[in-house]
Amino acid sequence: MLRSYYNADAVEAGLDEVGRGCLAGPVVAAAVILPKDYTHPILNDSKQLSHLQRETLKKDIERDALAWAVAEVSHTDIDQINILKASFLAMHRAVDALMIKPEHLLVDGNRFVPYPMIPHTCIIKGDAHYLSIAAASVLAKTYRDDLMAQLGLEFPAYGWAKNVGYPTTVHREAIRQFGPTKYHRMSFRLL
Repeated sequence: MLRSYYNADAVEAGLDEVGRGCLAGPVVAAAVILPKDYTHPILNDSKQLSHLQRETLKKDIERDALAWAVAEVSHTDIDQINILKASFLAMHRAVDALMIKPEHLLVDGNRFVPYPMIPHTCIIKGDAHYLSIAAASVLAKTYRDDLMAQLGLEFPAYGWAKNVGYPTTVHREAIRQFGPTKYHRMSFRLL
C-alpha cells in the first residue's frame, strides 16, 4: 500500500520524470499535490501499470488532485545542458506551473537540484512508495507517450508509438537505415 504523505504538516507535491533514457523527444516531468487522505485502488508506479490503467488513472488524478502540472525540456535543450540537468529543469518547470505552491517536494530518485525556498526529500523508487510521486509518474508517462505517438506519425519507421523513443532494435535499425530525425538527441549514442 502506497503512503499518502511523507510530511503530514506540509502541502506536499510529488515529482517524477520520464524519458531520460530515450534517444528522441523531450524529457517530461510532472508535479502532483493530492489530498492528505487520498487513496486509490490501483495507483502505483506507472511502469507497473497497463496502458489502459494509466489512461484511467490520468483522468482520476487530474480530477482528484488539488493541483497538478506537466512540463517538458526539449531534445535540443537536452543536447545543450545534458539529460540530468534537463530532468531537474523539467521538474522545476512542473513545480512552477502548479496552481498551489507546495511547502515540501517529494522527488523520485536519489538526486535533485533544490527548488528555491521549498525543502525537498529524495526517495529512491519513490513512485512505488508514495501516492503523489506515483501520480506524477502516471501523468508524465501518459503525456510523453501521447506526444511520442504524435511525433511518430511524422516518422513511422522509428516505431515511436510503441517504443516512445527508447533504444529498441526497431528504433536503432531505423536510425541505421534512415539516419536521425529532427527529434533525436544528438548528444546521445544513437547507434
